[in-house]
Amino acid sequence: MSATATQIHDRDLGITRVDLAELVALRARAAKSTVLRAHSTLSGGHASALRGRGMDYAESRVYERGDDARNIDWRRTARSGKWHTKLFEAEREHGLLLVVDTHATMRFGTRARYKSVAAARAAAWIAWTCVRAGDRIGAMAFGAVRAAVDLHSGTRGALSVLGALARCDQAATDADPGAAEPLSAALARAQRLITPGSRVWLLSDGWCTDDGAAHALARLARHADLRTVIIVDALEREPLRAGTYVFETASATRVVDLAGERARTQFGERMSQGWRRLAAACGQAAVPWVPFATSDEPDLAVAPLWRRRVRRA
Repeated sequence: MSATATQIHDRDLGITRVDLAELVALRARAAKSTVLRAHSTLSGGHASALRGRGMDYAESRVYERGDDARNIDWRRTARSGKWHTKLFEAEREHGLLLVVDTHATMRFGTRARYKSVAAARAAAWIAWTCVRAGDRIGAMAFGAVRAAVDLHSGTRGALSVLGALARCDQAATDADPGAAEPLSAALARAQRLITPGSRVWLLSDGWCTDDGAAHALARLARHADLRTVIIVDALEREPLRAGTYVFETASATRVVDLAGERARTQFGERMSQGWRRLAAACGQAAVPWVPFATSDEPDLAVAPLWRRRVRRA
């Protein structure tokens, strides 16, 4: 039996290259999502003790003249026989920084799209969801391309980030394939861009994970609500069938014989090193993470991580 796993040719927008129009269109998927706004319990967190028109319910009290009739607590009113109104916690604006990997290893894919394109789609969904929650959004690229976008709120903030993602993807195409930045160094840069209590989402395939990554993750997590989306290709995570696999790049073609079980096991172990290293580092640092396959949709695969509440001492 012969099987072929071919790296997708660099020709299709949205498959091997980031399509800005597609990132903008993900706004519709974010609008349909039922994700809840997640809060950390970091010191100096985001929820204010002020009572106002926010998203989190605080308490109910007896209705007073001038209260908004839309906030009437009907259950409390029915139980007590007196009109009651709901009060909500007024919330401060969050800041969310996307930290996106642009190493050459991200420009690979055997299912649906390159990992770099999958990462951009996940980042776009996060950006639109952030805007929907009324927060500020910014981005930082690391690896082959190093750039940053300041945090801004609203549609302006999202579009600034999406435009930067498309530009960084194009720049990564022309960058030196050997350009590298250890994850620990990238996280140190990210920490200098945020204020305590911010949220940080790391999107990477893990191949840049170095010995200092776990410590850097833990250090950043002490100052921010940190979450990680690990971008994985099927070839890096799923068992392989016996056969001959052909890998194509812009400059070469390589044939790999994986007919034997030992060869498949060794190949699978090598291919999975990146995401396993990052997952292990996140585990050591108690940073929540989720795998994101190149064929996944962000509103399904990333949403559970958005909803997850992170509790820290």
